[in-house]
Amino acid sequence: MSKIFVDAIEGKKTPRRPLWIMRQAGRYLPEYRELRKGRTFEQMSRDPDIATEVTLMPLRRFDLDAAIVFADLMSPIPALGVDFKFDPGPVVGSPIRTRADVDALRNPSAEEIAPEVVKTLKQVRSALDDDKALLGFVGAPWSLAAYLVQGHGKSDFPMLRVMMNQDPQLLSDLMTKLVDVAIMYARSQWDAGVDAIQVFDTWAGLISKDQWLVHVRPHLLRLLEGMGEHGIRRIMFVQNAPHLINDFALLPSEALAVDWRQDLSALVESLPDGKAFQGNIDPACLLAGPEVARAAAQDLLKNVPAARHVVNLGHGIMPTTPLESVSALIEVVHQEGL
Repeated sequence: MSKIFVDAIEGKKTPRRPLWIMRQAGRYLPEYRELRKGRTFEQMSRDPDIATEVTLMPLRRFDLDAAIVFADLMSPIPALGVDFKFDPGPVVGSPIRTRADVDALRNPSAEEIAPEVVKTLKQVRSALDDDKALLGFVGAPWSLAAYLVQGHGKSDFPMLRVMMNQDPQLLSDLMTKLVDVAIMYARSQWDAGVDAIQVFDTWAGLISKDQWLVHVRPHLLRLLEGMGEHGIRRIMFVQNAPHLINDFALLPSEALAVDWRQDLSALVESLPDGKAFQGNIDPACLLAGPEVARAAAQDLLKNVPAARHVVNLGHGIMPTTPLESVSALIEVVHQEGL
């Protein structure tokens, strides 16, 4: 049975646009909050049975076209020998800032990289309806390095930028190791049955275009090419980097996903032939209630061509989003095909 999500990013004709929602398996769902009681995020994400249940939750409630595995951007990092915790975001106890720190990182085998996520994907694949796509994800090397070097989430990650300017070779060596792990991790997810993998570059916009071209693009290109060599369908997600959008569009991926700050209708005109695109409703529109969500979805469908478009938010759904807003969004998208 064909999957509307896969057909869309492959440029095939679909009866309507496919739809999924970033962070759809999470805190806005009452059943997730109930399951979370007495458990930490680490306990849930590292238990394949619980992670399987959470991954499937949104599709049991809503008619979405894809499931995305319940995991974290940092899930493969323990294989490098790095300890961290969530408080609430990732906190690295000993940040990676010296040559000795980088050299001490392990070179894991594929089997050592987030085996709980791979097991979760296999379990979800066997439980998922045949017409629903399954998505995995990996962190882009720059965004992973941001947490490893800074030690925790911070709006401008100054220690990462210090390393880039002070010792660019050290940063390059760190990202080389991160890409090696990310390629193996992506291939393991693909072999477990995913239909596509989204590469998240959440912190891409921290630096100038010239800096990005020198320090980041070569590593991101190697990651995407390494995935492509394995036949993996790739969605490249970039946030808050309008000065880099045209460069990201030229990277090898089947689809480009952007945040709500980007004029998606204008972007479509400049995309390479055949590249699909994803996004990009402001998550705050759903937070505002179903009528606002419905209007935002209608505007998106009106202004953006349907071919090769995957409807999504411009970033993750917010924890206090009303369920009625999600239903309104889905209703608008599904009505397009009637």
